[in-house]
Amino acid sequence: MLDDAKTESNLLEVNNIEVIYNHVILVLKGVSLSVPKGGITALLGGNGAGKTTTLKAISNLLHSERGEVTKGTVVYRNQPVADLNPAELVKRGVIQVMEGRHCFEHLTVEENLLTGAYTRSDGKAATTAALDLVYTYFPRLKERRKSQAGYTSGGEQQMVAIGRALMSNPETVLLDEPSMGLAPQLVEEIFGIVKDLNEKEGVSFLLAEQNTNVALRFAHYGYILESGRVVMDGPAAELRENPDVKEFYLGLSDEGRKSFRDVRSYRRRKRWLS
Repeated sequence: MLDDAKTESNLLEVNNIEVIYNHVILVLKGVSLSVPKGGITALLGGNGAGKTTTLKAISNLLHSERGEVTKGTVVYRNQPVADLNPAELVKRGVIQVMEGRHCFEHLTVEENLLTGAYTRSDGKAATTAALDLVYTYFPRLKERRKSQAGYTSGGEQQMVAIGRALMSNPETVLLDEPSMGLAPQLVEEIFGIVKDLNEKEGVSFLLAEQNTNVALRFAHYGYILESGRVVMDGPAAELRENPDVKEFYLGLSDEGRKSFRDVRSYRRRKRWLS
């Protein structure tokens, strides 16, 4: 694990961004984070903390939901990317895998994967090689390649979504809630593949995840969001041992397992934001 990943050269820099929906609803409040080249960075927090909004602010998908970045900057490879449309950003090497998988249900698994190559301009041979690579990491998809995606399992659809992103030859993948709705065994399998893609193919990841326990085992660095603010960050190994993280996100304390609901929110925020 690269616990000192934050000291490496950063591909992505999010600097003090503020996001507002419908011109009035403030969702993100001064969020800053970085994703180093070759790292797995976790964006953690409960439902409604602002994780998905942060990813969409980076991938420029906010406008479809009447959201906009009103302050701060998003920089990729030292270049501002706020004015790029999502397709242009994909060509730069950044792609988002949306929460909830979002496969084209009427298309086959392989047809779904091939849609991920639409921004490529390096020829059919490169697309074929990318497809072979996806099947190497997701052999189950090769077995199901002629099946309609809508008739595959939730785990297989998550694999399709990640595989489709890989077809664009990304440098950085923004992965939103990869464990959502999946059995624990499948979650371990998906995160294991993410780890392999990171280590063997050099793909950097920013993953938004509620499953703090799993995310911190596979990530190098983590940020914890609460109510649209970063309340804590650090190397994943340190966050795993932090008493507050243990108590509020891993369900552990010095007295043993403890329910998140047992502790008042204001007490948590007072401790972290003081």
